[in-house]
Amino acid sequence: MGNNTERNVNITLKNEESDKEEIIISFSSIIAQLKRFLAIWLVAAIVVGILIPVGTAVFSADQHKNLTALVSFNYDGIEKGLAPDKTQFDINTIKNPSVIQAALKSLDLPLDSLESIRKSITIEGVIPENAIDRITMYKSVYEQGNLNAGEKMLETSYFPTQYRLTFNYSSSGLSGKDAVAVFDRMLTTEYREYFFKSYGFNRALGSAVKALDYSAYDYAEAVDVFNNTMSKMSEYVDTLSSEDTTRFRSTKTGYTFADLSDSISTLKTVDLDMISSYITVNNVTKDKNSLIDYYNFRIETLMRERSVAMDNLNTVNNAIETYQQSVTIIYGDGQDPQQYTQGSAEYDNLFKRKIDAQNTVSSKTQQINMYQQRVNALKGKDSASQEKIKKVEKDLSDLNRKINELLDITNETASEYYESVYLGNAYSVLVPPSTSALNTTKNIMNASMETLLIAEAVILVLYIMVAFCMALVKDNRKARAARRAAADADAADDSSDDDEEESSGTEPLKKESSKKK
Repeated sequence: MGNNTERNVNITLKNEESDKEEIIISFSSIIAQLKRFLAIWLVAAIVVGILIPVGTAVFSADQHKNLTALVSFNYDGIEKGLAPDKTQFDINTIKNPSVIQAALKSLDLPLDSLESIRKSITIEGVIPENAIDRITMYKSVYEQGNLNAGEKMLETSYFPTQYRLTFNYSSSGLSGKDAVAVFDRMLTTEYREYFFKSYGFNRALGSAVKALDYSAYDYAEAVDVFNNTMSKMSEYVDTLSSEDTTRFRSTKTGYTFADLSDSISTLKTVDLDMISSYITVNNVTKDKNSLIDYYNFRIETLMRERSVAMDNLNTVNNAIETYQQSVTIIYGDGQDPQQYTQGSAEYDNLFKRKIDAQNTVSSKTQQINMYQQRVNALKGKDSASQEKIKKVEKDLSDLNRKINELLDITNETASEYYESVYLGNAYSVLVPPSTSALNTTKNIMNASMETLLIAEAVILVLYIMVAFCMALVKDNRKARAARRAAADADAADDSSDDDEEESSGTEPLKKESSKKK
């Protein structure tokens, strides 16, 4: 025998009912059958790999006309689900009808697709993996009966700061190019403007102040209206100034918030006080008796408010006197114990409330005295001449114009501040929407991938099973043929042995018979 002898590993399955029937299959035979059907399997796999994506593209192409964008919010409070004004934040405002309408108008596209566009946009929050891991871990521990883990899980509730937006434009009637333009316009321009208008804080102030008509009041009352207006403006500007750590100066108006505060103070202490004193000294009024009644009413109201403020002040003072601060005693080696009083936020809050209550009492007292002086002046003098009335009306008109101009400057400065500084990075588009043939192809391939993998797996299993069965049939045919050949050979050997025995038994008989003769 040579060195190239082939070694085959056979698998023999014996039938328990009969030792005669055995099923034999060799690995070499299986491999041979795999090679035999390899080309057929490759062709089938390639054909299926082409037909399934093509079928997906033909029968469900509209489902894959998707545009995807990623937006981000970055400001204090978004991590708690709050808007910049500390109200609950609603991400669905990004597809507000006014935003979509503005985008369509800016691109000269018909508005009849507005509702279908709104319904075709889906929004999904993007939660980082570390937040998911923490929540999942606490949930797992909580399910095991650990109540502390449940509290921790509530504390780790996560509000997304990034959102993935998907726009399926198949039902919108827009082409791919127009869909990209509309979606991009919505996110990068129209919603940004909507966001700043909603949370810029200065719009409502301007609307409220400008809505007041001073001419509907008596002259002294008009002074109070202007005083209240400028107090609101001053408070608003001072709030912005305290929040501004960059000493922002508007490139449009050239003002800082400190400049605006000084301008408001000048109008109030110079222009308004001069008009107020002129009205009081000269008894300039439209109706003396009605004005006296108005002042008396204001005095009574202010006295009630002062009484409430004084009660509040007394309550706060009593709370401060009886408040017991936390005391820490430190014992040292060989030293007397040292006692330290620790401050607390609650104690600090009491002092803040005390200061506020004192300021309220002082303010109410000053206003009461002012109105009382006006009442005394009206009762002691006759009403002013027509000439003085005209002068006051002109001065009030000039003051109204100055206030409105300053208000416009304040609004413009505040808008620029919020857009460029305070909310400069509050909203941004991280990944703008886009579309292309490649993008659509990728969507179709992703959608058909699961079906394709299943089909390819089925074809592979069938390929192996067919090769195995064919090898099984072939090997057992050979085995049965070999057994039949062996059986025939055995039968032939038996017949030759019988012939030899017969021939060897007749010869001695013939010899014996010859001897007898």
